[in-house]
Amino acid sequence: MTKQRFTIKDVASRAGVAVSTASLVLNNKGYVSSDLRKKVQLAVEELGYVPNRTARSLINKATGNIGFIVSEEHFSTAEPFYTRVFLGTEFEARQQDFYVLLTTVPNKFHSSHIPRFILERNVDGVIFAGKISEAYAKAVISENIPSVVVDFEFKQVRIPAINIDNTRGTALAVEHLFKLGHKKIAFIGGDMDHPSIRSRLDGYLEAIERFGLDKCDSLISTEEPGTGTEDGYQAAKKLLSRKSDFTSVVACNDAVAIGAIRAFRENGMNLPDDCSTVGFDDIELCDNIDPRLTSISVPKEDLGATALRILSRMIKEKERPISSVLIEPRLVARQSTVSLS
Repeated sequence: MTKQRFTIKDVASRAGVAVSTASLVLNNKGYVSSDLRKKVQLAVEELGYVPNRTARSLINKATGNIGFIVSEEHFSTAEPFYTRVFLGTEFEARQQDFYVLLTTVPNKFHSSHIPRFILERNVDGVIFAGKISEAYAKAVISENIPSVVVDFEFKQVRIPAINIDNTRGTALAVEHLFKLGHKKIAFIGGDMDHPSIRSRLDGYLEAIERFGLDKCDSLISTEEPGTGTEDGYQAAKKLLSRKSDFTSVVACNDAVAIGAIRAFRENGMNLPDDCSTVGFDDIELCDNIDPRLTSISVPKEDLGATALRILSRMIKEKERPISSVLIEPRLVARQSTVSLS
């Protein structure tokens, strides 16, 4: 038996209001008294009314879709950071009455890799996440599609950017280690072309200077091409090969920190006593390694939700803000950092 599909007219009739009033409530537009709004909402529940998005898109010339574009290497089980950013976007999209269409793209741009939802104009806006070729952003901008970027900033394309205060984050890491008595604090990382990673190194350098600690090139290892566990392993090996005198390490992210811990152990170091380690991002794995990793916690879902809210305003209110939003991180202390005895 086919389930009856109710229309907005049925909702208005059940609520005892005009169709125009029901429409204002359903589209969350204009002023409607609280009593009438409750009547319409009750009618929606009683009838099990579901809006016809196709019909709405024909009227509003909108799709109700948001594109989420992330590089193939970022959206993986090995790097769950962007998975959480995406979830934040998805949760907020439900509140804003949008669907999110996810796609991954290769790092190297080619016109054949432009997502179909761009070519077919099947999205009202786009969220870029992480390090992506600027050519993809240019392709979207050329179609006059509202866009924002999360955890990255393009050099030429000017769109709103939502980032963590990365400089503040590594400064918190250095401050934490300094208060534990550490004076020889190293920094390891990779992919220094990524603005977020570069800002994390800047925060480390600023904090080292602020606390009057040794600013030594031999304590910085950032030559690796990426920010995965293998990059962290290799960066730590290079740090060790210099015979540098360090008692603690700040890593550019948690994956790098985890790779470094493996290298330190292979070198016969007793952790955390021989070397305190701080990561960045506070991924779930931090609680499941030995020692449990102290990390700079990033509200990943907030990044995605904030991006969706800004993009929604750009779409619905025709705003075109060219500004950046910085979200504050915080330090979560665990067993990988200890007082220097």
